[in-house]
Amino acid sequence: MKLKLQQLYTPFNESKITWKTEYPRPSLKRDSFIPLIDGWELSVLENNNETHIGKIKLPYPPESMLSGICRELKKGEKYVYNKKFALKTDKNVILHFGAVDQIAEVYINDTHVITHNGGYLPFEVDITKHLKDINTLKVIVTDDLDKSSAYGKQRKKRGGMWYTPISGIWQTVWLEEVPKEYIKGLWITPSLNSVKIETVGGAKHKKLILAEKIYEFDGSYIKIDIDEPINWTPENPYLYSFTIECGEDRIESYFALRTITVDENNLLLNGKPYFFHGVLDQGYFSDGIYTPVSPEGYKYDILTMKELGFNTLRKHIKIEPELFYYYCDKYGIIVFQDMVNCGSYNFLLDTVLPTLGIKKGIKRPINEKTKAEFRRISMDMMRLLYNHPSVCYYTIFNEGWGQHDADKLYRKFKEFDPSRIYDTASGWFKPKESDVISEHVYFKKINLKPSNKPLVLSEFGGYSCKIPEHSFNLSKTYGYKYFDNTDDFTKALDGLYRNEIIPNIEKGLCAAVLTQLSDIEDETNGLVTYDRKVLKADIKVMQEMSKALFDKFNEVNNDK
Repeated sequence: MKLKLQQLYTPFNESKITWKTEYPRPSLKRDSFIPLIDGWELSVLENNNETHIGKIKLPYPPESMLSGICRELKKGEKYVYNKKFALKTDKNVILHFGAVDQIAEVYINDTHVITHNGGYLPFEVDITKHLKDINTLKVIVTDDLDKSSAYGKQRKKRGGMWYTPISGIWQTVWLEEVPKEYIKGLWITPSLNSVKIETVGGAKHKKLILAEKIYEFDGSYIKIDIDEPINWTPENPYLYSFTIECGEDRIESYFALRTITVDENNLLLNGKPYFFHGVLDQGYFSDGIYTPVSPEGYKYDILTMKELGFNTLRKHIKIEPELFYYYCDKYGIIVFQDMVNCGSYNFLLDTVLPTLGIKKGIKRPINEKTKAEFRRISMDMMRLLYNHPSVCYYTIFNEGWGQHDADKLYRKFKEFDPSRIYDTASGWFKPKESDVISEHVYFKKINLKPSNKPLVLSEFGGYSCKIPEHSFNLSKTYGYKYFDNTDDFTKALDGLYRNEIIPNIEKGLCAAVLTQLSDIEDETNGLVTYDRKVLKADIKVMQEMSKALFDKFNEVNNDK
């Protein structure tokens, strides 16, 4: 049967905010930002033969419509990106890649400068000594969808809960001019009334400017007590901006005063019980797949979910550009961040048997290479996101996908960053060590068991409402319960929360994550359509339901 698929474009291409105007790394910002988005040529390399395809538009993957290529990378092929650029400077120059899926070999003027493996994480290289007045930049990309590395929801045979795979450059490429001694990184650790700011690199003597007050320090860190502190919450996402001057270097950044802790069976935001009213966010867009046409796409998702009453996004098995997390910091939405799965998925072992209640005694072989890759990528992700106050919670494994050494990894990650909550196994296959009890419930009534740990419903719902003119696949529909119109869809969601979620608050439920933010390909179980043109849930109904949920949570916790 030939599927009837249709092209869908999102409405964000008219935005004044573009990938060329928005600084890619707001947590460590310089005046120097030279985007390398325009003027790329793409070729296919196979058996040492290179075939030119044409111009490609960045930062969109070649599989996407926005790239102008709309082509799948076939087995045995590699993509070759080529670009020329001119640059005259007496400073050092750093070349940055937001993300390239999966292995990137980078050449400047035919000299190899770096090879990076990992399709979700940024990397950089100093190219100063290789530069000429006119330069050629070449990137050779290998992406075999190797399951020993992080791959998320990508699959060659897409369908159902699996989506079109992407490859190549899918985030911003940019140049940065820096002095010879420069700040390479920041580590920002807040409390409710103070902040510790550590610098990596740069001259010894530094000057920090916060609210026109100057703090001078020698060495790598400074701790500042904040008078009349304002704590960060989704309701009041207050950010403190600061500048560091270090020799010839000058950077801008920000921090927030925020803590996330556990007290018996509650999660505490800034020391107080808080209900994390969340929605699953997979970060797919109909025209750019992994990448929205402009950063406005991220803003729309965040602000629309806030308007519906949500305060939390579970970023599901994908790592976004830093700009996404900055918007979450700025506009005030908490992020439950998944680590990206490595290892094969088994439908019988990882879904069917656990759904039937068989959750013990199931073993999944994981080789040492896969284990090492998962540890490396997860640690690099935590380093990347360390300074973002919106990131409060990490999910290590989801539904057993690639699950191994769970207790050992919990201890390792918790030791590295004890300031976040760790959900060791979201859904099932519970380990001994986890900060929370994390359940998925789709096909039965939600009736949770009280626990001595915070109780998190990390997935539920999945209700489908298909709007054909805004749906990718007109031949197939995927969801867990089906509704013909948005009125019935909204009524069902309202009933689900009022009849099943709110009653479980008395049992200790303190976080719930609805599936999901948007439709994705075959899936039509989003609150908005895949093209982001229709909001299927009624705003007023969702806001009233959210208020009832928060009122119940506050009532229960005030009684304790």
